[in-house]
Amino acid sequence: MKVLGVDPGTAVLGYGIVEGAPGRPGRLVECGVIRTRPREPLALRLRVLYEGLTEVIAHHQPDVMAVETVFYQKNVKTTVTLGHARGVILLTAALGGIETFEYSPATVKKTIVGRGGALKPQVGFMVAKLLQLRSAPAPADAADGVAVALTHLLRAADPRRRRLP
Repeated sequence: MKVLGVDPGTAVLGYGIVEGAPGRPGRLVECGVIRTRPREPLALRLRVLYEGLTEVIAHHQPDVMAVETVFYQKNVKTTVTLGHARGVILLTAALGGIETFEYSPATVKKTIVGRGGALKPQVGFMVAKLLQLRSAPAPADAADGVAVALTHLLRAADPRRRRLP
């Protein structure tokens, strides 16, 4: 199974592709980020995300996509803007015919680190450990994308996982 994990963001979208058998860590295929220009209008930034993610999907042809759910922040504008990015991500997957699953940030952290309140460096460290990498994927947004993909792979046999229609 080849899983594309996505950590949504409008400035930096992190992604990771992990391949392996359900219930096992597998191997890292690729990870990276898609960056947008913060001063550009939101519509143009969303287009960059769509085009970048479409390119990743075309190149790797993942079996499924795992996406982190929105993290509700005190700043409502940030939460709404992140929702726009998630919409583009989900639409990109649907147009590519890719089944999509979602995981909360706490579920990703609990699956990878063992506790839902883990910090970014801890997630990166454990991603490296699980995939037997010399160091954590960089930048941290890429490591987060890998963590989302790993979460799906490790939980793939769990019937309680959340699939998006």
